[in-house]
Amino acid sequence: MVKKGFILLGFLLGVNSVCSQEVQNDPALEKELQEIIDDFKGVAGVYVYNLATKKEAGIYADTVFPTASIVKVPILAALFQKIENGELSLTDSLFYNKERIYGGSGLMQFYKDSTKTDLRNVVTLMITYSDNVASLWSQELAGGGEEINKIMEGIGLTHTRVNSRTKGREEIWEKYGWGQTTPREMASILVKIRNRELVSEAASDEMYRMLSNSFYTEYSLSQIPPYVQAASKQGMVNQSKSELVMVNAPNGDYVFYIATTDNEDESWKFDNEAWVLQRKISSFLWNYFEPDAGWKPAKDSEALIQGQEP
Repeated sequence: MVKKGFILLGFLLGVNSVCSQEVQNDPALEKELQEIIDDFKGVAGVYVYNLATKKEAGIYADTVFPTASIVKVPILAALFQKIENGELSLTDSLFYNKERIYGGSGLMQFYKDSTKTDLRNVVTLMITYSDNVASLWSQELAGGGEEINKIMEGIGLTHTRVNSRTKGREEIWEKYGWGQTTPREMASILVKIRNRELVSEAASDEMYRMLSNSFYTEYSLSQIPPYVQAASKQGMVNQSKSELVMVNAPNGDYVFYIATTDNEDESWKFDNEAWVLQRKISSFLWNYFEPDAGWKPAKDSEALIQGQEP
């Protein structure tokens, strides 16, 4: 028996719903993107799709890259499938305990032992702050990596998988870390959410709202006007820093995924080469699709983010 929601939709639409027969390649855009990433010291891939023009461009668009925290998007989708099936509710009460403490990003690791919370809070922290404690908890509540991977397979994704804490994927975890995807596949998930095609219309809308409230605005989002909505998720480890973004631009929505791995620059400074690349690509895409917008980041915006004197 097929569960209700996006598993059935996924079989009907598949990953090619982003790249249907109507989609055309944009060679001019592809050439420009290649020039931008040519000098990157590491491996960089990018996929861009304009929902209005149905044109795409990609460099290593079908190459598998580590996701780092961007794997939290598939976790999000799987959680909402559980909610759709009546197995969970956003209002479910949960109790945090100190055994869940896990380092890295997020706020939940600082909660007091036995703090009462709810599923909405846990999921929101996972997406907006990329909270690692909340994310591992969410993966558990979603049924674990095995269940999430079945759902990804069910919507036609060949390479997008959870590896961490997933039986049978220990060796591939050593190579890719928490999760893996291709630029095209991860972009396809966000397109489905934007088009209200994952789980249900209501679930897609709620997921999109969460993805539109990222705390991490200093990367690609810094190159998009603050009054233009953008849904996004960032993923960062020493050797791999990547980003997924959908921009609800005036001339039409566009989605892009920037993936990097084997990065020579493993620093966590503002001018990390991968983050510079993300800002450069995002700025280029905004001006490519919105040439008459006339908007640029404020003169002192970078100094403000870095806490420096303008």
